[in-house]
Amino acid sequence: MGGLITRHSLLVTVVKMPWFKKTKELKTDRKGKIPEGLWVKCDSCKEIVYRKEIEKNLKVCPKCNYHFRISARDRLKLLVDEGSFTELDENLVSGDPLHFKDTISYKERLKENQQKSGLKEAVISGDALIKGHPVSLVIMDFSFMGGSMGSVVGEKVSKAAERSIEENQPLIIVASSGGARMQEGIFSLMQMAKVSAAIGRLKENGILYISILCDPTFGGVTASFAMLGDIIIAEPKSLIGFAGPRVIEQTIKQPLPEGFQRADFLLEHGLIDMVVDRKNLEDMLAKLLDLLR
Repeated sequence: MGGLITRHSLLVTVVKMPWFKKTKELKTDRKGKIPEGLWVKCDSCKEIVYRKEIEKNLKVCPKCNYHFRISARDRLKLLVDEGSFTELDENLVSGDPLHFKDTISYKERLKENQQKSGLKEAVISGDALIKGHPVSLVIMDFSFMGGSMGSVVGEKVSKAAERSIEENQPLIIVASSGGARMQEGIFSLMQMAKVSAAIGRLKENGILYISILCDPTFGGVTASFAMLGDIIIAEPKSLIGFAGPRVIEQTIKQPLPEGFQRADFLLEHGLIDMVVDRKNLEDMLAKLLDLLR
């Protein structure tokens, strides 16, 4: 009997031991040892990838070759000869002609994006060398209001085209944009005609224009300068179009083909000239400048 009571007491003691508490404490300790942002979910294949592995691979997914969005400054480092870039028109900033306000005013939204991106607008522009070749260069940054095209973006693109004519040097534009900037209304939409006319003058003067499309490129940017290049290059798996695939699918009431609006789909249907990996882009541009300048 005494033995049974002893065993029973032991059983009660075991059951009452705070296992749940210990497990919880262990989990907390483990979490505390894992730095935040160590892993990244790929937007294309949805795989969880080690962040440092992506950064070593020029921010390209090692699983599916999806090219993550990068800043205009980071892209500049990948494309041009070190120390060769001279930024121009850097002090141009957007006004607020419509006194636009949604959840916050347009002026406040501009300040927010300037602080977040470190840029004054959604593009940087200037002159640079690519493997010794002088070019006029415009690079869009999606982190600034989705790379949207307002009056300043249109002005910078137009002025870059004019400089290309004056200097007799090729123009290269790297696009990444959601389209026209709604906060500027018609002032934004008129940029489509303005930049298209500037590209037209470029072509009248026989100046080479290379357009590079990155994920994503949409709306008024696609409908104007992005698709007017003498050579149109896209990064792999970039989403490119005018309206988004969901909008199109809902409008036509039928499913879209697999890979619709992705770079490879556009290449297959003759809408772009080539798809080039980020690591090979500088060399490809140098070859094209050698051949076509």
